[in-house]
Amino acid sequence: MRIALGADHRGSGAANRLMEHLHAQGNGVEALGGICQESSDYPDKAYVVASAVSQGKADRGVLLCGSGIGMCIAANKVKGVRAALVHDELSAEMSRRHNDANVLCIPADLLGEKLIERIVDVWVSTPFDGGRHARRVQKIAAIEAGADPREVEAPV
Repeated sequence: MRIALGADHRGSGAANRLMEHLHAQGNGVEALGGICQESSDYPDKAYVVASAVSQGKADRGVLLCGSGIGMCIAANKVKGVRAALVHDELSAEMSRRHNDANVLCIPADLLGEKLIERIVDVWVSTPFDGGRHARRVQKIAAIEAGADPREVEAPV
């Protein structure tokens, strides 16, 4: 899997460790926007990773900052991105199964290294369930396009 990875200064340490973990599992991982400990603006990091996913240059993206909130808000502004802020393995699994999340946002200040690895492992390996969930994801895309999802004819 091609994974775009991004982090601001608060997520840099966790991102560097996570990059090694993902590489060891055979994933192609590219750090976008630079990962360094100097103060940086999370919207810049979120934009380059989310854009790579939106443009098909990466299959999925992973973003790390202190709380994960800012990264998630910024990433979700990029067309075609469904970013999810995740704190545990269950929310990681459900973000994939039900929402087809293509960008994972992680609060590096709140989670330990091993939990971050477990969350990412679950998220990377979990497929999208489709079915009724596909209809709902199509309605999210309709909102993104400026349409009222209640007026969208989406297959059952």
